[in-house]
Amino acid sequence: MYRFLRFFVVRPVMFAFFRVRVSGLSNIPKRGGVILAGNHIAFIDSVFVPAVVLRPMTYLTASDYFTKTGLGGRLLGWFLTQIGQLPIDRAGGSAAKASLQTGLGVLASGGALGIYPEGSRSRDGSLHRGRTGVARMVLSSGVPIVPFGIQGSDQVMVKGSKLPRRARVTVVFGEPIHFEKVEGDYDATRLRAVTDEVMAAIAALTPQEYVDSYSTGRGA
Repeated sequence: MYRFLRFFVVRPVMFAFFRVRVSGLSNIPKRGGVILAGNHIAFIDSVFVPAVVLRPMTYLTASDYFTKTGLGGRLLGWFLTQIGQLPIDRAGGSAAKASLQTGLGVLASGGALGIYPEGSRSRDGSLHRGRTGVARMVLSSGVPIVPFGIQGSDQVMVKGSKLPRRARVTVVFGEPIHFEKVEGDYDATRLRAVTDEVMAAIAALTPQEYVDSYSTGRGA
């Protein structure tokens, strides 16, 4: 279902209706576990990015999107499941640990895992401070991490609009970053340093202004 929807539905619509430009795809390893970490400016980012990546990709998506009521809500949950997205509980504590294990499972099986280090989409257009979950993921797995920047997706569904608008959407993938795998625990200083390095790589791929504070938005 993932491949069918991607190649015969999502990609044709996106490249025909939206003016999508992609660069740096060769920076993504063709096989093996990899983390794709980027900025997040619109819900539809989670459709655009997997559509342009040339291998199956999984996002850890807020569980709220899988449990919405009504016909539209059920269709959304079905669609996210069919395209390989996994629900996570963002409540913190034991839920955060469970989400980490879910992501590590994807990487251990050789999958490509999408992560938004900011934790939620930007509400003010700025690139915000990254949360350390991405560092925990990469240090625990030892897989390469490929930064990406997406632009223009926030103009597809603007506030108050009921239908998508044509917009120039650009996705740029940077060179892979490698961190040595850490066995056991790692301290807060190391987590913050790795996270900041990842955010600096993302910032180099987007014109957004970087703000050293956490995003206050919720959800994907």
